[in-house]
Amino acid sequence: MDLNGQVTTTVANGIARVTFFHPQSNSLPGNLLRKLAEEITAAGNNPEAKVIILQSEGEKAFCAGASFDELISIKDLATGKTFFSGFAGVINAMRKAPKFVIARVQGKAVGGGVGLACAADYTIGTESASVKLSELAVGIGPFVVGPAVERKIGTSAFTNLAINASEWRDAQWAKQHGLYTDIYSSVSELDAAVNALAERLASSNPEAMMMLKKIFWQGTDHWDTLLTERAEMSGKLVLSDFTVNAINKFKAK
Repeated sequence: MDLNGQVTTTVANGIARVTFFHPQSNSLPGNLLRKLAEEITAAGNNPEAKVIILQSEGEKAFCAGASFDELISIKDLATGKTFFSGFAGVINAMRKAPKFVIARVQGKAVGGGVGLACAADYTIGTESASVKLSELAVGIGPFVVGPAVERKIGTSAFTNLAINASEWRDAQWAKQHGLYTDIYSSVSELDAAVNALAERLASSNPEAMMMLKKIFWQGTDHWDTLLTERAEMSGKLVLSDFTVNAINKFKAK
């Protein structure tokens, strides 16, 4: 187990599995986010891979968002913009991959983790996979992941999550609003469903899937620029006295 976290990819039988891990509830520092984006892009370009599964290790948390330790170390706008661009890079890599991305959400998703779940083309979770957009609770906002979340679940549900930043929404709520296609009572059942779908897609027409992917994501070509602009908004806010105080209070809990 790598205490600094890791991202690994395996390709077998037409299925690329991109797996991330960090000991702090699968929170992701900048270096792992960059690696994750690179691995998703590589899987998309690999002719041996017909479909991509995005997953994390462990059972309690799918992804707890960005690294809190890295967040509290930001002291200038450039560093803040770079930090918040991390999830932008992963979301755009998922969006631009010419293959379907299946997200296997086996546990709770927070902040950027919700963004990853929403940026996948098909997302399956467990009954314990609650979601929360916690950014406003520390004085920021879900600016970078917002476009992916809103596209997936609609403006009303996105507003609900963004405003109620300290409240969890359970997996049933997420399914009702289209974030999860299906939810299962156990990780073993989740894995069976994910594997069955991936195997079907691996034997489907790659050209047809690529064309469908383009149609699904039509109208998002500007996201490279948009998400970078959103990262700058968060980078500016994280330097404010309000946010610094909110983060310190959160850290002291």
